[in-house]
This record gives sequence, C-alpha cells and structure tokens, in this order.
Amino acid sequence: MTTNGQLLLGLGARAGVPEEELAAAIDAALRQAGREPAGIAGLATLDRRAAEAGVRAVARRHGWPVTGFPAAALAGVVVPHPSAAVAATAGTPSVAEAAALLAAGPGAVLVLPKRVFPRSTVAIARRVG
Repeated sequence: MTTNGQLLLGLGARAGVPEEELAAAIDAALRQAGREPAGIAGLATLDRRAAEAGVRAVARRHGWPVTGFPAAALAGVVVPHPSAAVAATAGTPSVAEAAALLAAGPGAVLVLPKRVFPRSTVAIARRVG
C-alpha cells in the first residue's frame, strides 16, 4: 500500500483543456496504475500549464499542490518515451514523465509511464528513499 507523499502525477496537456477532460484522463491513468487519488502527493506540469484553470481545478478537486517546471528543466530529465512532436510544441521532449520524475526527486522511478489521451498525457513517479 502506498502512503500519501510517495507518488507524484505528471500531466502534459494542450492549452485550454477543461477540468472534466483532465479529470477523466487522470482517473483512467490512476485506474491503470491501480492507484487512488489519495496516494498522490501533488501534480507537476509545464510551468505555462500550471496556471491554467482546468489544471488548477483538477488539482484542487483532489487537494494536490501544483508544481510547474520550465521547459528547459523538463528537457534535462531522461525519460523512456520522449516525443519529437512534444519537443516541437512544448520545447521539451517530455512533459508528463519528466514533470513526474522531477517533482518526485533524485532517484525517482516511473510507476506508470506516460498514458496518452486525446489532449493530455499522464504519468506517475514514485519517490525513492
């Protein structure tokens, strides 16, 4: 059983995706990982997405703090599934996986590699130690 504080959710999304669409993607990803929202310590994303209404609302729904990282910081994270298309639009080859890993800290591991939905991507990382 995972306790609160060990898992971080990474979220990539197109601009303007509404709360309900993000919530559905996150719920589906959590089900795939066999995790509950209560086991997630926070939501991490690209800095320019962190201020968006849909992202803030879905995080507030679960009581998760939101952390936004600049594209340059995310680009420095080695991920298993980089995307040239994401790099072209976001300035980093990964948002969801990189944000989850960066937020979870040194030595973090993905417990759910990115899951791609129509306008968003979700990944989950676990803190180590």
